[in-house]
Amino acid sequence: MKEVLRKLLRTLSHSLPEIPFEIRYWDNQSERFGIGEPSFTIIFKHQKSIKKIFSKGSMGFAEEYVEGNIDVEGDFVYLVRLGICPEFQNIKLSFGTRMAALMNHLLSLNTLRGSARNIAHHYDLGNEFYRLYLDESMTYSCAYYRNKNDSLEDAQQQKYEHICRKLALKEGETLVDIGCGWGGMLLYAVHHYGVKGLGCTLSVHQADYAKKRVAEEGLEKSITILLEDYRNVKGQFDKYVSIGMFEHVGKGLIPMFMEKTKSILKPGGIGLLHTIGKERDTPFDPWTMKYIFPGGHLPALDHIIRTMGDKSLIPIDIENLRLHYSATLDEWAKRFEKNSDQIKKMFDERLVRTWRMYLRGSSAAFRWGDIRLYQILFTNGLNNSLPMTREHLYKY
Repeated sequence: MKEVLRKLLRTLSHSLPEIPFEIRYWDNQSERFGIGEPSFTIIFKHQKSIKKIFSKGSMGFAEEYVEGNIDVEGDFVYLVRLGICPEFQNIKLSFGTRMAALMNHLLSLNTLRGSARNIAHHYDLGNEFYRLYLDESMTYSCAYYRNKNDSLEDAQQQKYEHICRKLALKEGETLVDIGCGWGGMLLYAVHHYGVKGLGCTLSVHQADYAKKRVAEEGLEKSITILLEDYRNVKGQFDKYVSIGMFEHVGKGLIPMFMEKTKSILKPGGIGLLHTIGKERDTPFDPWTMKYIFPGGHLPALDHIIRTMGDKSLIPIDIENLRLHYSATLDEWAKRFEKNSDQIKKMFDERLVRTWRMYLRGSSAAFRWGDIRLYQILFTNGLNNSLPMTREHLYKY
């Protein structure tokens, strides 16, 4: 098995010669690949880890890392950069692995009950956990960096401002936030634009936190937070936003999501969908699907646009912010590592390793892989009163 691994590593090194790395084996042997000091070192503690990699691919590596059978020293981002090479991603998975992935998909479908269970798996780790690596507004989505040295706190507020300008928010309007998280978007919009807002989330912890913030800031008459599935939201609103929630809808339910969007956005109203996606409809990473986002689906851009069009929701602007998300994830990862000892005490070493793999892997995937962050601005039917250019977005 060691020789099979060496062959794969030589291929990966040939594809990315600018990333030197070292391998240490369970028998105290070691090898270096590439030229120069290693960017990272992978330590295999057991031979069985190699067998798992060649039967389960990236999922096998991640599982072995989480279990502590593989250790990593050095720059984790460059490790993942190597791991998203086609030569590694195209490892032929065993029949058992493929069937397990299919079964996991079927068990995590986003029915009304299934959606609540899937959301709880990720978001109900507790507010204290997320507070250790998010910004002070508890915003868990891609920030917007006007300058590369912006703080995470500034970049998240700039993201909200960017969205408010795209929506052309005006005082007195109503705004619905589908998947409102900890309430950051609604709080910003009410404070800066004088709107009235309603948000929904399926996370008990998020809803409790958002309601508490609304009460502390005396905004109960301006903001309503519902612990509710988006399919049950009632009413019609002038403006619509959904930030980082669409990835949880599921491929088969996208038409239903668009139908619901149309029904709660007034005719001519403006909406913005902020979502991770891809240019092509490719499989979601099975490890992320199983351990991080059960029920998740990263939609292809053309599928989003087609289903919008089927409901007469008209896309008017699409922006790709993938490098902004990579920068956001890098900052989250730094804060996570700074607090990793505390997180380990709150949970265990496995969770620390799982989240390290998730945060670093996601950053690498946005920077070098095939996932994107789209902001899609749309109207419910034609609206001829919108600005003719984007100039209003960038005048400060």
